[in-house]
Amino acid sequence: MAKGILGRKVGMTQVFDEVGKLIPVTVIESTPNVVLQKKTVVSDGYDAVQLGFMEKRANIVNKPETGHFAKAGTTPKRYVKEIRLPEMMEFEVGQEVKCDIFAAGDYVDVTGTSKGKGYQGNIVRHNYHTGPMGHGSKYHRGVGSMGSIAPNRIRKGKKMPGRMGHETITIQNLQIVRADAENNILLVKGNVPGPNKSLVIIKNAFKKSN
Repeated sequence: MAKGILGRKVGMTQVFDEVGKLIPVTVIESTPNVVLQKKTVVSDGYDAVQLGFMEKRANIVNKPETGHFAKAGTTPKRYVKEIRLPEMMEFEVGQEVKCDIFAAGDYVDVTGTSKGKGYQGNIVRHNYHTGPMGHGSKYHRGVGSMGSIAPNRIRKGKKMPGRMGHETITIQNLQIVRADAENNILLVKGNVPGPNKSLVIIKNAFKKSN
């Protein structure tokens, strides 16, 4: 069954398995998600379940949002995301989705927003080589050729300096080491995208069967 849930990256640590092998894991806090809305092909053109995650102060929620949360019979949520998996349509509006939908050994795809690196040049952003570092070179960290002179313009796709990071990244085929439903914690082997306290979306691995 394809499943999905929202969580928050807490940080990284390490645990030991049954034979004493050290495993680096990412700790993901996944308090119960609430189904806020079910979208169907008839009403919206596609099937999806809208989940709400983490509490939000009522005094910073506008009236349309307040009504939307009240319709689902829940308190305001900080994060609202849709998950388009057919099996998730089994959940009803107002029902909670807990982290125990996953079990140790399951493979998942984790989506998050990578850390922002700010404005970077080509050497950092695209792994370009530096020019000769001798004093007479006068060309050390430049962007290189802009292309042929014939079109009298820079062609599309030319790698240039610019903002780096802060992109939606999905890391596939990560293994669940532990699913602690009592403490709402998932331990995922390896690292996941994004800084600590950032939102992540955990789904069953698309390319690997559990």
